[in-house]
Amino acid sequence: MKLRIAALAASTSLALLTTLPASAADYVIDTKNAHASITFRIKHLGFSWLTGRFDKFSGNFSFDDKNPDASKVKVEIDTTSVDTNHAERDKHLRGADLLDTDGFPTATFESTSVKTEGTDKAKITGKLTLHGVTKEITIDAERVGGGKDPWGGYRDGFVGTTELTLADFGIKRDLGPAAKTVELTLSIEGIRQ
Repeated sequence: MKLRIAALAASTSLALLTTLPASAADYVIDTKNAHASITFRIKHLGFSWLTGRFDKFSGNFSFDDKNPDASKVKVEIDTTSVDTNHAERDKHLRGADLLDTDGFPTATFESTSVKTEGTDKAKITGKLTLHGVTKEITIDAERVGGGKDPWGGYRDGFVGTTELTLADFGIKRDLGPAAKTVELTLSIEGIRQ
């Protein structure tokens, strides 16, 4: 009888342990070693794509591959670091009629929900604050991969894309009918803490 009770207790404990959710791991985005980037592109007069990036940003995320819907992301961008490889254009982008980096030197994104869509794909919804305006946006994200790195750590990587309408964020400068929206791509590699 004692043996049956002990066996029942052991099997119950094992069942409870296997049904408990695994805890998400916390990651810091690896900007120090340039294993992450935030890039954008916008049409120039409808003839070509103008591309650029933000050289300075930071952030973190939590991720559990057994429960990816519980993931969270937070990113802060230094808008003064905008770089299109053209000094005069970058000065214009920082100006009051576009990014107004004197008044709004940072942009932030913080997720509010993650919904998986098949293997390694998800919709990340959250609040983007840009140019002093906060709006809900959705990022189409994909897991690139994860695993041990050569330095004894563990990393996970993701890429996400979204499209922003400039006027939604109070950027009223008319750049022509082909340039009402900007495409944003976040390529993120995180180091598990």
